[in-house]
Formats: sequence, structure tokens, C-alpha cells
Amino acid sequence: MSDVVRVRLDLAYDGREFSGWARQRDRRTVQEEIEDALRVVLRLPGTPELTVAGRTDAGVHARGQVAHVDLPVEVWAEHGEGLLRRLAGRLPMDVRVFGVSEAPAHFDARFSAIWRRYAYRVTDHPGGADPLQRGHVLWHNWPLDLDAMNEAARGLLGEHDFAAYCKKREGATTIRTLQRLEWVRRADGVLEATVKADAFCHNMVRSLVGAMLFVGDGHRPPEWPAKVLAAGVRDSAVHVVRPHGLTLEEVGYPAEEELAARNLASRNKRTLAPGGGAGGLGSGGLLDDFGCC
Repeated sequence: MSDVVRVRLDLAYDGREFSGWARQRDRRTVQEEIEDALRVVLRLPGTPELTVAGRTDAGVHARGQVAHVDLPVEVWAEHGEGLLRRLAGRLPMDVRVFGVSEAPAHFDARFSAIWRRYAYRVTDHPGGADPLQRGHVLWHNWPLDLDAMNEAARGLLGEHDFAAYCKKREGATTIRTLQRLEWVRRADGVLEATVKADAFCHNMVRSLVGAMLFVGDGHRPPEWPAKVLAAGVRDSAVHVVRPHGLTLEEVGYPAEEELAARNLASRNKRTLAPGGGAGGLGSGGLLDDFGCC
């Protein structure tokens, strides 16, 4: 019988005052805040380590983030029932844990995930962003053509090497499967992009949004983002938009009986192909990043 219990945490945070998810020396991070809170409320001798579905960058928000932590059986038995309320009393107001539950067998917040869904929000109102939304909506000071942006988005869907839209990392593949990319204009005039993929590489969503904004304001034709993608190299005209418009909305997981197989497939995809080189489309290579964006 295992002496630990894997606990799933569902959480949200306002990223404006954080230097991203992952712990960093002398910087405030989401991981550090939650791990330190767990250590205190559970009266642990050491700091527990969280595994997260998506390591968000500095300034990026989340309201559908998922993490897991392994706790001693006796600690979970003693504190599990009251953990949610105790975390609410300990954590700062810009990070909240909304769900605490014993995870099913083989659950892994990172490797079990089959997709991540982000939203990016932009306003093209000539007066700027609503002051009450300014920390979550980018102001683009040009009128935006929604139809042109959606036309551009369709050319980016599917499995591709997104090197032209990612900040490359040593030994890592930039191959991803972009499952959904579409824009809507909400009733309040804010344009909202839904971006869903199996995983994202560094700066991917913010670079894609930057390219589509360039189409939306008429500086480039709708086919331009797909041409940049096909070229496979960074284009100086593609700007990485600011992080505050980006929010991790949801992480998807398979049925419980499929978790073990999913974990194995994900771990294999994160292993270098024979000979040390990254594989081609569908063959994986080293997928070192599971966040973004």
C-alpha cells in the first residue's frame, strides 16, 4: 500500500504581480505561494513540490490551472477535509485554490493532460480598454477586422512545426497540434481568441495573436501568418504581444481508465528520438515545455 496520496488542486490566479508559475530566486511566483501555504497549513517539515499542467509566463493569468502534490497518507487523512478553507485563509487574494481532491490512479497534472485551452482578449475601442478590465485586456489602437483574423487563423490549424512562433529552447521540438483557433467579438466589444492545443511552446500563443492582429488591422493579408509558419523561421514583423491579455482557461484530461496510457505516450513524446535528434511530425522529439505562452 502506498504511503502517499496524490492530491489534485484546481486553481486560479491574477498573473500581474507574479514572475510566472515556476519558482525563481528573489522573485514572487505562483508555485512558491501555493507550496509555502501548503507547508504551513499542513504543518509539514519541508516544502511540498507541485507539478503543474502549464507553466505560465510572467504576467499571464489562469482560472483553469491544474496541479498535483503527493502528501503522506496520514497528513491527507488529518487535514484533507479542511484543506480548501485553510488555504483560502492563508493564500494572498490574487491566487485561489477552488478544488482539492484525491486524484485517481495514474493521474499526473502534466503528463495526463491531453489539451490546454487559452483565451486572449483585445479591445480596439478608440478610447482604450475598460479601466476595470485593463489588467486582462490588451488595447490595440487600430480597428480590427474579425473576419480577416478568423481567415488567418484557419491557415494555422493542425499539426505543424511552430518554430516561427516559438522561442526556441535547446534540445526541444516546436512541433505542436493546434486544435482550435478562433476569434469572436463579445457584446462589450472585446475581441476574444480561443486557442487550444495538445501543448504550447514558449511565446506561441502571444506570437500567434501578434500575427493575427497585424492581419486584423490591415497591415498584412490573411494568408500571411500561414506563410510565416511554413517558412519555419522567426519573422521580425511577428510581435509577441503583452502577457496580460492571456489566460489559461481549462486543461483537459482523458477518462480515468485511459490515464496510464496517456502518461506513457506523453513521456515518450518528451524523449529524444534515437541518435539524439528531434523527430519529424508525429514522432515527438524532446518536448520540454508544457506551459507557455
